[in-house]
Amino acid sequence: MFGAISFAKAAGRKFGGLFKGKKAKETLEKEVNDLGLDSEGVDINVDDEGKVTISGNAVSQEMKEKIILAVGNVNGVGSVDDQAGAADGGAASQFHEVVSGDTLWAVSKKYYGKGSRYMEIFEANKPMLSHPDKIYVGQMLRIPADSKDTASV
Repeated sequence: MFGAISFAKAAGRKFGGLFKGKKAKETLEKEVNDLGLDSEGVDINVDDEGKVTISGNAVSQEMKEKIILAVGNVNGVGSVDDQAGAADGGAASQFHEVVSGDTLWAVSKKYYGKGSRYMEIFEANKPMLSHPDKIYVGQMLRIPADSKDTASV
């Protein structure tokens, strides 16, 4: 998956102070590291408009997508331009923006045809999610490719 992914700029984790230039880059790199994500081989850059570009080669497709979500779900980030590759060449996930009334059950039903698979989405979004009920409007979620060959959108 290459290209820009839009995020709700006014939603997400808030950090104090100005979110521009070198400070923004350091803030996002710290967020990725604090979440325990392996960012080896990935470079994160931020422009003054809140557009983040990730480049390089991530250790896996899953890790690349988690890094995209970790930096994109930060207040002040409006988009993430994915210019990174993945060493494992894994299947790309879909992204879902949480809207009012969404639950992981409802999101699972939409993408997998069964709400009971909501824990797969929860697990795919760890460590950014700490509990299945703690999602918020504007948050972007990772929806892994459906390996169980059921209905998908």
